[in-house]
Amino acid sequence: MVTTPIRQKDEISLMKNYFLDKEKYRDYALFVMGINSALRISDIIDVQWNEVYNFEQKKFKNHLIVREKKTRKNTCIALNENCRQALDLLMEHREQLQQDDYIFYSGGDARKHISRNRAWHIIKKAAEFNQLEGNISCHSLRKTFGYHAWKEGTPPALIMEIYNHSNIEITKRYLSINQDEKDSLFYQLNL
Repeated sequence: MVTTPIRQKDEISLMKNYFLDKEKYRDYALFVMGINSALRISDIIDVQWNEVYNFEQKKFKNHLIVREKKTRKNTCIALNENCRQALDLLMEHREQLQQDDYIFYSGGDARKHISRNRAWHIIKKAAEFNQLEGNISCHSLRKTFGYHAWKEGTPPALIMEIYNHSNIEITKRYLSINQDEKDSLFYQLNL
């Protein structure tokens, strides 16, 4: 079954509130980073605090630079306000934070990051709890970024470049845009 993006902004809010209500700040930050960075989950879980936070200046960095595991390409991600706020909230609830600790640590051990499988369970459980339609998984976070960027008018070539796709048709299929465009026509026409 094909992984789908989270298409409705109110569903994104449901997911965020699910984590916050349960005081799962790590999982909240994971979700927020996922939908705001367009990174694959394997790249997100590997991020350490010193990559996003300047400990000397006591402030978040403007960018996260990641060498993507799949493509082996370096990518520079601007840390937007939602990312910084989610990370700040997580930081407030951590004791004895070290620069080389993983942000998305495993259990009580900040020297190990959670597994991709654990991240999948976190997202899947929240999606099921909130009864989201479609096949929602970790990859949905990456797709959600692109889907909403597309819907808000971001030039397709820019989204294609962010995803490292070779042509726009791949990006449209990846984000399920063609079907959404068709659905929109049927709903609007309403003869």
